[in-house]
Amino acid sequence: MTTLTEPTRLGDILKYEADQLYSREEVTIASGQNLPIGTIIGSVSADGKVVQFDPSASDGSETPAGILCESIDATAADTASWIAARHAIVSEDALVWPEGITAGQLSAATVTLKNLGILVRKGA
Repeated sequence: MTTLTEPTRLGDILKYEADQLYSREEVTIASGQNLPIGTIIGSVSADGKVVQFDPSASDGSETPAGILCESIDATAADTASWIAARHAIVSEDALVWPEGITAGQLSAATVTLKNLGILVRKGA
């Protein structure tokens, strides 16, 4: 029997958001990235473009700014997208964290998301 694997969908990640698109924010994904849905995003201070959250950076992207709500291939050029930026509940199991993130960095990032109003829930 053939095994089918379904891709991650928005409903796997975003379990609650406020009405009238209040939770969402339009962003520009900086070129040179191919990011899956659920990626934790940081905003580069110099230009406001977003990249994958990097706890070891010092350009602003070391602070989580939200969660990417669609897969984006921005390898060739800056690309418009949207993130869950506030007042949302997300599933911990569906989030995409940077490779090699430590438990301490993960905990601090989760607190930062909570301060934005994004609650990360296990089993949500």
